[in-house]
Amino acid sequence: MVSAAAKAFGERGYNGASMRQIAADVGVSPAALLRHFQDKEELLAAVLEWWARETAALRLEGRDGLGAFDGLRDLMTYHTHHRGLLELFIHLTGEASSEKHPARAFSQDRYTGIVNMLVKRLLATAETGEIPPLTDAQAEVRALCATMDGLEIQWLLDPTVDLAGLFDFHLDHTLARWRSGGYAPVGGS
Repeated sequence: MVSAAAKAFGERGYNGASMRQIAADVGVSPAALLRHFQDKEELLAAVLEWWARETAALRLEGRDGLGAFDGLRDLMTYHTHHRGLLELFIHLTGEASSEKHPARAFSQDRYTGIVNMLVKRLLATAETGEIPPLTDAQAEVRALCATMDGLEIQWLLDPTVDLAGLFDFHLDHTLARWRSGGYAPVGGS
């Protein structure tokens, strides 16, 4: 049921997916669906937990220095093979920009966690001397995340866009810039 709901939320968004349609997609009655999930918000919570488990394996564990950032290449490739998960993430994240959306806290926590983890990795890389000291690690990481998100959206809109290839190109240039100390100005200005 949860994977069918994830597909529905990914295709139609939280607001556009109805419990009745999700039940039909699963092949059960709406009453049967409600026996498992009290309401659509509870079903969304189950979907978000499922999504977090599905993508948990994509952490950058076991990689040090700039090699940890190379692991982001695997994430882009993963997305090309799991389009539905990416659609779900992008759609729900867009909807969660509304303060009243039930996935808002999840989306905010997810971004905060990713940014903090990557900032920590980048600062650790500078501390080891692999790259020169940084002036604003958060600006660097946010710009990298924005590029990832932007390329993912472009790929969803046009599957002929080479998501993995374009990200590899951008990451290669970013890593080379970091190695040379060519960082964004403090404060991102």
